[in-house]
Amino acid sequence: MSLIKSTATIGGYTLLSRVLGFVRDVTIASTLGASFLSDAFFVAFKLPNYLRRLFAEGAFNSAFIPMFAGQLAVDGHEKAKRFSGEAMSFLLVILLAVTGIFIVFMPQLMCVLAPGFSDDPAKFALTVTLTRITMPYIIFISLVSLLGGVLNSSDKFAAVAATPVIMNLCLIIIPYFIGPITPTGAHALAIAVLVSGVAQWLWLVYFCHKRGLLPPLTRPRLSPDVKKLLLLIAPVALGAGVAQINLFIDTIIASYFNSGVSYLYYADRINELPLAVIGIAVGTALLPLLSRQIREGKHAEASKSQNHAIELALFLSLPAAVALVVIAEPIITVMFQRGAFGTVETIATYRALIAFALGLPAFILAKILSPAFYAHQDTKTPFKIAMVCIVVNLVFNLVLMGPLRHVGMALATSIAGWVNVILLVILLLKRQWLIIESNLIRQIFNILTASLAMAAALHILKDYAPLYLHSGEFKRFVALIVLAGLGALVYFAAGLALNTMNMRDIAINRFRRNRPR
Repeated sequence: MSLIKSTATIGGYTLLSRVLGFVRDVTIASTLGASFLSDAFFVAFKLPNYLRRLFAEGAFNSAFIPMFAGQLAVDGHEKAKRFSGEAMSFLLVILLAVTGIFIVFMPQLMCVLAPGFSDDPAKFALTVTLTRITMPYIIFISLVSLLGGVLNSSDKFAAVAATPVIMNLCLIIIPYFIGPITPTGAHALAIAVLVSGVAQWLWLVYFCHKRGLLPPLTRPRLSPDVKKLLLLIAPVALGAGVAQINLFIDTIIASYFNSGVSYLYYADRINELPLAVIGIAVGTALLPLLSRQIREGKHAEASKSQNHAIELALFLSLPAAVALVVIAEPIITVMFQRGAFGTVETIATYRALIAFALGLPAFILAKILSPAFYAHQDTKTPFKIAMVCIVVNLVFNLVLMGPLRHVGMALATSIAGWVNVILLVILLLKRQWLIIESNLIRQIFNILTASLAMAAALHILKDYAPLYLHSGEFKRFVALIVLAGLGALVYFAAGLALNTMNMRDIAINRFRRNRPR
């Protein structure tokens, strides 16, 4: 129940953030469309975000949280706080150096990040300028990740989960006010990205200070704990962020296709909603819990926690993936088709969404399986698996990009995601860090059955929806919500009948407790 409660807290704020993110993306799509301005901004936005996900949230937190949570559980508050201060001071020095180098050598770097832009000097120059504006964002957002790790390790999830809400509010509000005085709307958005990083950092500084958890800024030094942290970080930079690395490869190749970057971006934004609400939420709540249980020698409890996390993740992710595949076209139509975003853009984007959705359960399961390695402070194994998956993604990109263009790149990412999960499971079972319970196998079958029932219902219902999905703005949003809601109703009804996640047992017990005596 603690895992479900923590997941619900993180997932609730993440859902709010994603709703605001859709408002942000709808605004961008209606003003920039799928154009050279949107391509330039998305590359400028993706670079610091890649670094954040790979280094800050991926590598740093996956190495930092097990160490900090373990020290907090065994060595006490003061030692853990001193370690977090040493880590923050050293991290800040690295961030300042990396950011400075990237800003200076941005033109050369852009030849690697988006080589297809080189054929258009104006587009290339704009992308370089926008990326130089957004680059310092990595400094603040990495500090946000560290402070978030401190709070999460102390089971304080709400403030951290709310930080993306601040970012999306900044990207919606700031361009509205400064847009008229900037060269283009893309410039206004780039400035908003930087301001959002500062705002998120100040937000968590306040909450860490309020709870007495603010790491002290000390003279940077290579203490034994910092050395151990650095040794753990290097391999996790790939191991924790394999999906992001694969998306990065997609961006490089997609830059050769007209508006390919934008199509993949819009499709990935939809796919990332369940990934964030489910996968990141469960994984974030699971890592400190597993780290404490393993550090305290409670291996049976750790195994049970992981089984429960897998069950919870599949209970939510399988129906989400099925829904995205079956009603991809209505979703893209309602969310983006307006202004500069027309029918051609809708078709190209929803096809990419289907390809991404096929890998959604794998992306989410990877977030659940990886913490078992990190909690044991094994960061090398996920790194090795990541390298295999990067090769798999690249090979399938090259094979599929010809016949399927940008859709082939999204499909390659999904294939690599499933390879990642299969290899993680095999090694976890081999090391006995994961013991699959018979109840989990039974529940997976029940979840799959309920998801297929929902797919059949959505397939029938969507035939009645086109008239409303192409009506006025309000009507089509209502039509999409009703369509998704009916699908969810069918899924939960089937889940209740099959006793998925022990829903029937929980409902009966709750009724018995609450009925009058």
